[in-house]
Amino acid sequence: MTTFHVPQRMDFSAVAPKVFKAVLALDTAAREGLDPVLLELVQIRASQINHCAYCIDYHTSDARKAGETEERIYQLSAWEESSLYTEKERAALALTEAVTLLPQGVSDEVYSEAAKHFDDKELAQLIALIFTVNAWNRMNVTTRKTPGTE
Repeated sequence: MTTFHVPQRMDFSAVAPKVFKAVLALDTAAREGLDPVLLELVQIRASQINHCAYCIDYHTSDARKAGETEERIYQLSAWEESSLYTEKERAALALTEAVTLLPQGVSDEVYSEAAKHFDDKELAQLIALIFTVNAWNRMNVTTRKTPGTE
């Protein structure tokens, strides 16, 4: 099978190491206290929306390591139509989509549903995780970081 090679535009971490390290520190802080499987689902879903092949590859691998099933990973792009996700996960995924697609806003309904499943600290962490994965997505899509590269 012949595959199409998408050339990387730049190695962001080498060109802007201080920025890269700052986003890495933000990523570490945002993950604190969140369930490892939930955080990978959120990161995969945001990466799907943003078309970040590198991040989809990275986070599906981490999701498997955290114990996520193939079936749930495969159905994530259609989570609203799937019965495989808990109410808490569904609330997190809805919030992920609202924050990722921000020009449409985060409705009171979406926010309230998330607030029913996460206390204030967890909700703040979840919001931070969502905006952090969006930062990674934008960095990696813009520079064309491709799966299989470090």
